[in-house]
Amino acid sequence: MAKAAAGSKANGGTQQQQTRLDTPPRQLEENIFLFVPNLIGYTRVILAAASLYFMKQHPITCFTLYSFSCLLDALDGYFARSLNQATKFGAVLDMVTDRCTTSCLLCFLAAVYPQFAVIGMGLISLDLASHYMHMYASLDSGSKSHKSVDQKRSKILNLYYSNNKVLFLFCFSNELFFLSVYLLAFPRLREQWWPWVAAVLTAPLCFGKQVISVVQMVKAAHVLAEIDVEARRAQGLVGGAGKRRD
Repeated sequence: MAKAAAGSKANGGTQQQQTRLDTPPRQLEENIFLFVPNLIGYTRVILAAASLYFMKQHPITCFTLYSFSCLLDALDGYFARSLNQATKFGAVLDMVTDRCTTSCLLCFLAAVYPQFAVIGMGLISLDLASHYMHMYASLDSGSKSHKSVDQKRSKILNLYYSNNKVLFLFCFSNELFFLSVYLLAFPRLREQWWPWVAAVLTAPLCFGKQVISVVQMVKAAHVLAEIDVEARRAQGLVGGAGKRRD
């Protein structure tokens, strides 16, 4: 009975998701795309794209535009909570924007610092793998948000996602470190003191952000493995052997 119920529940959820994908879009009762946090999200995309355009020859302009895009990351979250306009579309838009802009910046750094290109590629891979696995695990486990992490699952991730100040501090410091290293690639800015100070101050937090990404990836792998075990148990399969019980 329990196995049948579990199997029925899993099949029902899969069929419901498939139905949503197969059917044409309905007329929405309210336009999610025009929610204030999402409008801020579009602004972030425009600012980030503009910063990439100026990245090669206008470092200060790029730095300014990119920094404003990062700062708006905190603003859209504030309006999402205060206006009760938190949406899954907005969360995905926010995450995709972060992943794309950081990856583009790291690609540029790999080009201007070829001796450290492997590190840049590693950071991009870690960032994408960690967030993709975490998002997939959150959705597959039925979590309402990828930021909902139980303290029993991980104290580090719980503190990171539940405290907006901690989340902003690590994320902004991570980007500011990469931006500082970017500015130091230009000889005239290498003579200035402030890019060096920013790089030194944010380096520990940037390293901490990478540690959090590793923890996030490992915990997501465990969640996915647990889901697999439950699915196999519901099907009456023996773990590892792939045979049904007698």
